[in-house]
Amino acid sequence: MSLKQISTRFSIAVHILSVIAITNGNDCTGDFIAGSVNTNPVIIRRIMGMLKKAGLVEVRPGVGGASLLKSPEQITLLDVYRAVNLIEDNQLFRVHEEPNYNCPVGRNIETVLQSELKEAQSVMEQRLAQTTLSRLTAKFK
Repeated sequence: MSLKQISTRFSIAVHILSVIAITNGNDCTGDFIAGSVNTNPVIIRRIMGMLKKAGLVEVRPGVGGASLLKSPEQITLLDVYRAVNLIEDNQLFRVHEEPNYNCPVGRNIETVLQSELKEAQSVMEQRLAQTTLSRLTAKFK
């Protein structure tokens, strides 16, 4: 999984939740949302499934449509990030496998780099936790 895939899925999820919040779920079908995102409805359904599993949205079968299960003030970007970013062992950054242990760099790269990467991920997650969906959607009106 590349960072491009993570950021794309994240931004689409934020887009989906923003559309639902702004429209109060009225006529918020997968096709309507796909039109706003300008992507295939299959992608929207896949991400909506992740958001549903995380307890952020309710999807109405049959007639279609979706609504938020929490108020926009209660949904943070960190909630969205965690809902759609399927990262292994909660590590955003991975270090390459099987470096040459006969080399001083290869022997130490994971230990040295991992603490820096964990700190970077922590700072990013703290920042995402500070921004609510309502703060974002206020900028779209």
